[in-house]
Amino acid sequence: MAADAQSEGLQFRPMDQFKIEPLFGGDVIHWYTPTNTAMWMGIAVIAIVLLLVVGTRRRAIIPNRTQSIAELAYGFVHSMVEDVAGKEGLKYFPYVMTLFIFIVFSNFLGLLPMSFTTTSHIAVTVVLALLVFVSVTVLGFYKNGLKFLGLFWVSSAPLALRPVLAVIEIISYMARPVSHSIRLAGNLMAGHAVLKVFATFAGVGLAIAPLALLGVVGMFAMEMLVSFIQAYVFTILTCVYLKDALHPSH
Repeated sequence: MAADAQSEGLQFRPMDQFKIEPLFGGDVIHWYTPTNTAMWMGIAVIAIVLLLVVGTRRRAIIPNRTQSIAELAYGFVHSMVEDVAGKEGLKYFPYVMTLFIFIVFSNFLGLLPMSFTTTSHIAVTVVLALLVFVSVTVLGFYKNGLKFLGLFWVSSAPLALRPVLAVIEIISYMARPVSHSIRLAGNLMAGHAVLKVFATFAGVGLAIAPLALLGVVGMFAMEMLVSFIQAYVFTILTCVYLKDALHPSH
């Protein structure tokens, strides 16, 4: 009886929304199994194509709403790359733009009811972070050769401290993909979990529902802001790493 009474009480599992599940049933997930993660990443790609390709197909001097949004996104990322990485970094603008637009669309799609936030999974964000890490490292050695190692040598510090600082710089450099990926996934997962908790309490009873509903509205507005900010942070850090690859002198 006690177990039955407990099972009829308030139960919610805010982390269930992050479960990766097969689209067509079954319990075993192989690398080729279509999952909700793959589906929502595909939806993000389709939405991006609709905005940047289909929406700007009939470009005009006086843009419509879709063209205006696409141009604002383009100009925002273009200015970011130029300001942080310099004119030379604009050569890699398409890659940075692809990262930003994919992350921001994935973040905002995850706010839709019954959706799935792909960027809340470390498996997704670590791939994005490793692509940035490997790309800028290869670019750094390709552009500068062994001079790229100057990134780890703090020439302005006292000579006795330079080896110690070099070790610290190397550790910091190797930790970049970890912090780059965890920051994005952790913030989105935490925010969505809290939003789920408030939404659950909104359906408990009339006494607590109004306060919980206010919490849902506030958290949803906060998550919209976080979704954009985290995409911005991921992108601007990519620009900083790109700048280090192009100009490695410390």
